[in-house]
Formats: sequence, C-alpha cells, structure tokens
Amino acid sequence: MSDHDHEYEVTVGAGSLRSSSPTTTALPHRWTPEGVTVETQFTGAHLWHLAVAGCVLNDVYRESSAFGVDLDGVRVRAWGSFDTATWSSTGIHYAVEVDSPSSSDDVARLVDAVDRVAEIPRAVRAGAPVQRSDAVSGDR
Repeated sequence: MSDHDHEYEVTVGAGSLRSSSPTTTALPHRWTPEGVTVETQFTGAHLWHLAVAGCVLNDVYRESSAFGVDLDGVRVRAWGSFDTATWSSTGIHYAVEVDSPSSSDDVARLVDAVDRVAEIPRAVRAGAPVQRSDAVSGDR
C-alpha cells in the first residue's frame, strides 16, 4: 500500500480547521464552542482510527496551555490498513495540522508532547486483551 492509498482514513477538525463538507458529522467538544467535525465511514476499521485521531485532537487542546500555545484550529488525519487474513492492524499513521499564532517551534514541541502522552495511541501501542462478556444491561 502506498502513502496515497489511505484505506480506512478519518479526519477530525476543530476551530478554524473544522470541515465545511455537508457529509461530516459535528459533535460537541469540551474545548471548542462550535464542536468538532468528523469525516469517516461507520466501520470498525474506521472507528479504530477515529479513536486515535480524536484522542490526539483532544490532547492538543488539553496540553496547549501548558506549552503556551494559542490554538485557532486543529485537524488530525489518521489512516491505516489491516491484514485481511487476520484483521490485524498493519499500523496506524496520523498527521496533525495546527492553526496557531504561536511559533512553529512551540507548536512542534506541543505536538511532540501530545505524541508521548495521548492515551489512545499509547494504549494501541501497548496492546490490550479484548474479551467478550456474557453480562447484559451493565451486569458484570
């Protein structure tokens, strides 16, 4: 697969980098008054990548004040593929775009820090067992 064949690609945007496409979904967001736009399809593979993209976008907003970075907008695109014989991920890639009046060095430091602390990418990198339960209605 080449870098241009982004099977299972998702994009999330907030602030000045929200999508204006009529096919996006808008969701509330604790750090932006107008919410976040989500461009994806509703498949398990897309949702796997959406978890990474959404977490990274949230953490850019969450960590920005600690780095003294003012944000006008954030867009995160995540993509990857799967080995269709096993449905194992072949890896997730993501790219962050930040619209900010802060210096490019400050923005780069923020994005580097987010890559280290973002919970969902960290959990995916570490792996986790997933088990079905017979519990219903919240019973365990």
